[in-house]
Amino acid sequence: MAVKGGGRGPLVADKRYKSNPAPGGGPKKPKSPARKAAARPARRKRTGPMGGVIGVFAFLLRAFWSITWRLGAVGAAVLAGVIFYFYAQLPPVDTLLDARARGSVTMLDREGKVFAWRGETYGGSVTAATVSTYLHDAVVATEDKRFYRHFGISPRGIASAVSINLAAGRGPLEGNGGSTITQQVAKLLCLGVDYDPSQWKSEADYESDCRRGGIWRKVKEVPFAMAMELKYSKEDILTIYFNRAYLGAGARGFEAAAQRYFGKSAKEVNPAEAAMLAGLLKAPSTYAPTGNLDRARGRASVVIGLMQDQGYLTRTEADEARANPATLSKAAAQKSGGFFADWVMETAPDFLARDTTEDVIIETTLDQALQKAAEEALAYVFETKLKEGSKAQAAIVVMSADGAVRAMVGGRNVPNAGDFNRATQALRQTGSTFKPFVYAVALDLGYSPNDYVEDTPLTLKVPGSPDYKPQNYDKTFKGTITLTQALAESRNVPAVRVSEAVGRDLVRKVATDFGIASNMADGPSLALGASESTLIEMTGAFAGILNGGSSVTPYGLQELRLNGEEEPLFGAGGGIGERVISEAAAHGLTYMMSEVLKSGTGKRAVLKGRDAAGKTGTTQGARDAWFVGFTADYVVGVWMGNDDNSPLTGVTGGGLPAEIWHEVMVRVHEGLPNTPLNMDIPASKFAPSATQPEDVPYYDDPNAPVYDNPAYDAPLPEAYTDPLPLADPGASPSSDEDLAEQILREVIGTVGN
Repeated sequence: MAVKGGGRGPLVADKRYKSNPAPGGGPKKPKSPARKAAARPARRKRTGPMGGVIGVFAFLLRAFWSITWRLGAVGAAVLAGVIFYFYAQLPPVDTLLDARARGSVTMLDREGKVFAWRGETYGGSVTAATVSTYLHDAVVATEDKRFYRHFGISPRGIASAVSINLAAGRGPLEGNGGSTITQQVAKLLCLGVDYDPSQWKSEADYESDCRRGGIWRKVKEVPFAMAMELKYSKEDILTIYFNRAYLGAGARGFEAAAQRYFGKSAKEVNPAEAAMLAGLLKAPSTYAPTGNLDRARGRASVVIGLMQDQGYLTRTEADEARANPATLSKAAAQKSGGFFADWVMETAPDFLARDTTEDVIIETTLDQALQKAAEEALAYVFETKLKEGSKAQAAIVVMSADGAVRAMVGGRNVPNAGDFNRATQALRQTGSTFKPFVYAVALDLGYSPNDYVEDTPLTLKVPGSPDYKPQNYDKTFKGTITLTQALAESRNVPAVRVSEAVGRDLVRKVATDFGIASNMADGPSLALGASESTLIEMTGAFAGILNGGSSVTPYGLQELRLNGEEEPLFGAGGGIGERVISEAAAHGLTYMMSEVLKSGTGKRAVLKGRDAAGKTGTTQGARDAWFVGFTADYVVGVWMGNDDNSPLTGVTGGGLPAEIWHEVMVRVHEGLPNTPLNMDIPASKFAPSATQPEDVPYYDDPNAPVYDNPAYDAPLPEAYTDPLPLADPGASPSSDEDLAEQILREVIGTVGN
């Protein structure tokens, strides 16, 4: 075929490898390796100083990289080994939920309602799947919003925490730690180290050591946290966290905390309650709602904001949660009964109370209504009667006739667990509140309240010691008076005469049998309350007078059992004991003590329209002031004094203590009918004619010359007219106020410090 332009056309090979193709021609012929090398420009070698520096730098860089990747490889191998070691040591999840070395004590009042907890309460296991969704989300939003996106540690969180700490002037790992939830669980597990009593003094020291920060602790946390991520699922890690986190007020785990603060399960909490619980994780003691509800609500509001920001709550839900903040349950809100709870813990066996490894339920004798009444009465008198800045303290015990303690106030302030309890721990001189036991002996021997005793100067000579000369509070003497008048006006000389006549040993025995367990004074000052006792002992002793002359052992523990068990381990720890004095003597003494309120030193304690009996007491130097008394329903003891044993100013037993007693009694008897006291005037075995004639002015008429009246000419009992035996001098006698002093205080209106 002819070709245009004549001659033969180009061959196929020529077309493929044509060196200078026309524009738009075929592909270029590939160059050979030799031609490529020839075409590449030669590398210029650097010479001179700059070339040497660059060469050295390049060498160092290559050396550093060579060492680094080798060290990295070794470090990765070591890390993997440590992770594997921890992985192999980690137990199943369900064995990590409750690792307390100690148990808890839950206390119920006489109606079966919870009023106090001691130890660390574990409410039972919950899981991340069973707790309230709001609580699950609140914890994640507050503590670790990237929880589902990291492998145990969060470099971003750590870097942020370091930056915050440095900006605040702290060390890089002091304060904010940037810990993930997994790392926090690692701390709760103490990196796998179990509690050893021989290594740590207490669980608190153990946990403090586990929470200790520092670089080395952080380094150990990393492989442990990663091992947990390998061993457990995210929900398993949360489950451990939900059960082991401490949330204040002795609550270990969210189930215990929900029960403690809200009286419901962690499965049932609403958004506001969930936010408050999650907020406790930052600082359990600081944000515990039982300590400061407003502060806890403020923290909960922050948590609600975090939940809203991260999409766990809608705006409407968040606004509703803020508008309706969490409220405490009735049991959690009441702060009363703390002193009583501490006392019950002391009376229970240590292995089932303070050192228990079990969860224990204790049913008690506490009446929360009476407890509140006692606390309010004390607060009222202190607010209205005391001078501003007074540091005087007071204690109250309310008891039934069988020794069951219904209320206890161990001080004027709301206690923390373990605070000094002035009702049970303060040994103080009893003053004239001891005198009823002197007269109890006389009545039990056959004397009558209307028998006589001389209120005249008395000197007891003791060889080798100064003479003992008891004095009355008003420095006067009234001559021959009845036993009733002597007790009602709290006259000292007659009390010493009676004590010496019946015998100090017998007085000491009767007082001891009634429950006053302290060492008794040896000398004649025994009759005037020179011995020491606690308020609960004195109240229990007066309960013995009320119940007809039998001793009682004060008790608060009604029944103790293990949680989940029906059968109690043991029952009440006290009650009525042996008879001490006859029933007739007890009724006669009750009559004499009722006159203390009607015409004697206890007029401020009178209960309108209700029978009552009692006794005032003021010790030497007014260091202690007492009023102990009873109605047919309750015995109430009141003590006032300073913790440093310094004198009170303007306070006597018939003053503020009597007023406190009156306020307590009015409140605890609200709605109760007046039940008459069992009291009478038994006939005397020694001077029957000395009984008070109806037509003779009685001694409560201050103008009646009682001891000059012909009706009282009957001979005195021989025991009172014979010379009294010598006795040891003892301490200076204590004293109590008389009627004149009471009238003076009423007029002047003096109020103690």
